[in-house]
Amino acid sequence: MSSKICSVPFKGTKEQEAQLKAIIDSLRDQRGCLMPIMQKAQGIYGYLPIEVQTFIADELNIPLEKVYGVATFYSQFSLYPKGEYKISVCLGTACYVKGSGDVYEKLMEKLGIAGGECTADGKFSLDACRCIGACGLAPVMTINDDVYGKLTVDKLDEILAKYN
Repeated sequence: MSSKICSVPFKGTKEQEAQLKAIIDSLRDQRGCLMPIMQKAQGIYGYLPIEVQTFIADELNIPLEKVYGVATFYSQFSLYPKGEYKISVCLGTACYVKGSGDVYEKLMEKLGIAGGECTADGKFSLDACRCIGACGLAPVMTINDDVYGKLTVDKLDEILAKYN
């Protein structure tokens, strides 16, 4: 079980809750409805905070542990919001052997977050990914749609400064 605590407060709206309730009501009688409901919930909120997981569990009259278990088992689900700037560091073989692991570690240190998390101000989120198909530029990271190749830890301050 993860011991990480989300430092970004949940900002769900009544409209989002009503939208999710309508989805649950439309799917609740279907066998295997939990996954589609959770996928749609993540589409509404962008992630699955404990408040949303609890709502789903209560509405379906199932244990919260079941919802949490699905949310943490499948990599498509995120328990944390994504930042305004989504940083993704390739840890595929070509990038990793050229130092992307060091880049990823340094970004965690600089941003004060672990992989999969979002900074408290909601500005940056950090994730690892596998090959993005830019092996010739290894090591590579993306920030939203911007691609940065031939990275070194020395270049990170300059790159991050563009987003501050």
